[in-house]
Amino acid sequence: MAAPQGAAERAQALRAEISRHNYAYYVLDAPTLPDVEFDKLFQELQGLEAEYPELRTPDSPTQRVGGVANAQFAPVRHKLPMLSIRTETDTEASGAENFDARIRRELGLREGDAPVAYLAELKFDGLAVSLRYEAGVLVSAATRGDGETGEDVTQNARTVRSIPLRLHGNKPPAVLEVRGEVYMRRADFDRMNDRQLAAGLKLYINPRNAAAGALRQLDAAVTAKRPLSFFAYGLGETEGWDAPQSQGDMLDTLETLGFPVDKHRERVEGATGLVAFHRRVGELRDALPFDIDGVVYKVDAIDLQKQLGFVSREPRWAVAHKYPAQEQLTTVQNIEVQVGRTGKLTPVAKLAPVFVGGVTVTNATLHNEYEVHRKDVQIGDTVIVRRAGDVIPEIVGVVAERRPESARQFVMPTECPVCGSAVVREEGEADHRCSGGLYCPAQRKQALLHFASRRAMDVEGLGDKLVEQLVDQAIVRTPADLYRLGVAAFAALDRMAEKSATNLVAAIEKSRETTLARFIFALGIRNVGETTAKDLARHFGAIDPLMSADEAALQTVPDVGPVVAASIAAFFAEPHNREVIEQLRAAGVHWPEHEVVREPIGLFAGKSLVLTGTLPSLSRDEATALIEAAGGKVSGSVSKKTSYVVAGSEAGSKLDKAQQLGVTILDEAGLKALLAAGKNVPSNPENPDS
Repeated sequence: MAAPQGAAERAQALRAEISRHNYAYYVLDAPTLPDVEFDKLFQELQGLEAEYPELRTPDSPTQRVGGVANAQFAPVRHKLPMLSIRTETDTEASGAENFDARIRRELGLREGDAPVAYLAELKFDGLAVSLRYEAGVLVSAATRGDGETGEDVTQNARTVRSIPLRLHGNKPPAVLEVRGEVYMRRADFDRMNDRQLAAGLKLYINPRNAAAGALRQLDAAVTAKRPLSFFAYGLGETEGWDAPQSQGDMLDTLETLGFPVDKHRERVEGATGLVAFHRRVGELRDALPFDIDGVVYKVDAIDLQKQLGFVSREPRWAVAHKYPAQEQLTTVQNIEVQVGRTGKLTPVAKLAPVFVGGVTVTNATLHNEYEVHRKDVQIGDTVIVRRAGDVIPEIVGVVAERRPESARQFVMPTECPVCGSAVVREEGEADHRCSGGLYCPAQRKQALLHFASRRAMDVEGLGDKLVEQLVDQAIVRTPADLYRLGVAAFAALDRMAEKSATNLVAAIEKSRETTLARFIFALGIRNVGETTAKDLARHFGAIDPLMSADEAALQTVPDVGPVVAASIAAFFAEPHNREVIEQLRAAGVHWPEHEVVREPIGLFAGKSLVLTGTLPSLSRDEATALIEAAGGKVSGSVSKKTSYVVAGSEAGSKLDKAQQLGVTILDEAGLKALLAAGKNVPSNPENPDS
């Protein structure tokens, strides 16, 4: 039976009235109706919708309570990517000054020109989401995911009462995507944990994790019971939208549409304004009703944002400026060494458990032996621990007066704790590395993936998932084992049908015939990229002379200096590596002698680049591959012939030498920007021919 006209009109009026009261309560924090009266309105609407289901609309307040649990989250492709914002790790005033100086430089402003206007906002500690409205009604919600594709959390987002289900106003845009943060207020978090404690259930760690976990519940009814809140701070795709001309105007407009926008935002001018904002917010940080881990600066004028554009999928016109992380005292119970997938040995402090920044910390990285000695950390010390960037536990310093007589110095092992191969440290490098690249179990997955990569042995079909299974199930220990496996062995693995297994075996069989340059590159020798592998193949013409060459002989190869020569000699001096090479040859891997190698071409052709430190997202191998794909050569040492030094965190003496020589220094973003541009590469002033 169709709903009578009176029931439809009453349901519409109830929806509007309840939405007004919800907005006043959850967004404005100014209740307009006693709870008992609000409940009466809500129950009346529920009754009408139960009697006449056709009256139940997607934007009805009754739909916030959650529905049927989802088996899994569907992927959502963002029409416009949800980009991350660069983080300024310098927590002092200079962090804001650095950003302003960079913006002025990008805009071509000179001393004496008017200051740049910025909108300064808080950096919320929650989970980023994108809300899509069509004709004013919320139709979908998605997490950030990898920036390109997120998870569909629409039903869960509907339960967050500060998120409007329908936009305010009579003429909403055809499409409006609003980006913001789902978070949990401290008081709500404490009350939720009180309920957990009373029920004898597990307590939540911190508001951020509780909020992120709540929004990603498979059952929206569970999410509805969690006290989540939302702040809007940006836009995605829009259609039929009269775009504001500034960041501040955009946020003001979102407020008029019914979105909660944090009141602490300020329009400031120049570095002075940014520094003052950072200081003011830092002073009131503990008094805020929610957690923040910094502030965000954005160029206010939209036309200037467009002019500045993006670099490496980050906006040039915005930056996140962190605050010093929370610190606690604890003791170092031991210092152990972990071996990474590239063979790097990292000292890790084993700590007496301590609660820092919302989590219990038991480990802290010490990066390398140099850092251990620089900070003078000894086993048994009382240390100050913080979560650097609120993510990675870090030892800030030692409380020297509490050092016990039993304290012991840390000594870096001379043999790999995983495979027993020799540990080496290159001149000018702070890191120690295991030399057993083809043999070491810690490096096995990375070694196999590199060996099979397109520019190495080119084994099509041997990807991450397969390599994980082959290594985890101890089917493959070295690359030579690949050539002993048949179709049946691969077909028995997960997600491998007989046809896929047959194709993979064919690809492995095809790779038996290769080139010496590819084979040398496939070995994964540190500092030996594709270009150097070609130089070595051209010079020696065969593998045996190369394996027998000492460092002096290796340095007769063009562009092979002391550092690269030492890496090659150390690799071939390791019996495990020589044994694997012999196994590969016995398996039928072969190449023509004295092959012809073409000269490199591309953006970096004829240029020498040096990598130092840890890059934010690229491994050393990945960065090397990008450079060599553009025709460049990655060198292990800095000289006047060096075109660029690409520096990451914990950069060592190579960065100092580059600065002394006037070599152009890039960060990861700068490297990617050059590669993306593909032209107009500036030269090293000390080496114009570079």
